[in-house]
Amino acid sequence: MEKLAVQDLPFPAEREGWVRIRIEAFGINRSELHLRLGLAEGVTFPRVPGIECAGIVDAAPAGSRLMPGQKVVALMGGMGRAYNGGYAEYTSVPMTQVIPITTDLPWEIIGAIPEMTQTAYGSLTTGLDLQPGQTLLIRGGTSSVGLAAAALAQRAGATVLATTRRPDRLDELSRHGVAYPLLDTGNIARTVRDIFPQGVDAALEIVGTPTLPDTLRAVRVHGTVCFIGMVSNEWTVKDFYPIAYLPRGVRLTAYGGNASDLPQATLQAILDDVAAGRLHFPIHHVYDGLEQVRQAHADMEANAATGKLVVRVRHG
Repeated sequence: MEKLAVQDLPFPAEREGWVRIRIEAFGINRSELHLRLGLAEGVTFPRVPGIECAGIVDAAPAGSRLMPGQKVVALMGGMGRAYNGGYAEYTSVPMTQVIPITTDLPWEIIGAIPEMTQTAYGSLTTGLDLQPGQTLLIRGGTSSVGLAAAALAQRAGATVLATTRRPDRLDELSRHGVAYPLLDTGNIARTVRDIFPQGVDAALEIVGTPTLPDTLRAVRVHGTVCFIGMVSNEWTVKDFYPIAYLPRGVRLTAYGGNASDLPQATLQAILDDVAAGRLHFPIHHVYDGLEQVRQAHADMEANAATGKLVVRVRHG
């Protein structure tokens, strides 16, 4: 945790093609944990972490679609790795990573939504091509992305199964509309096939490579598994031999997208549904100020959260 330190930095200068944002809230993500643990690639240091943020445009290029005072979110595209990210009062990011929004939702709710929604939406569409009426298994169901994917899949008309390693979190999955909450013993394929003998149509692998073979065995012939996460901090398959590794006829894809994969209209519709109570993304805890980032990382590393961890920025 000592690698996370609050420091005063120069105010971000205006740059052609970049947008300066006064940050109001940001989510905490596994990607940033990997960066702190030294597991991330393509990073230069020192660096302000944070692959997402929500806030207000402070400065934008002349003639752009963005105006000072406009509410926006920003995510991905090198944020917190190639250039300074969202763990700050102000940041400057390429205009391509910024999505304008119109909403009266509290900032802590807005701050929870961008990255987990982009990952969940992209994995269900690009990764799985999930269709109404299909069955979806989410391996790692109480993660923020898992709960977001469950909400969006139900919204799309799918039947959701989701796993947790903790018995006390099964009721939490039920409360969020999961039709079949499953206790993850490490071997859940048999349990899934007790419910759906042919296997499920689709699965999201969020835990990582340790559980991937079992997840593949839970999916029907011509079904698809999309690898999107590594809560286990393991994402490499050693000595990968596809014919032996993949069950016959089961497809394996992966998803790791960008802000452009989340259309502005789609994000706006999701925000509108949250505001109207038609859609719910659980927030585990809201931390007050940048000084609480260390605690947020400790909670994430301990897998203490069911849902999103969010930091509300205080401007002095």
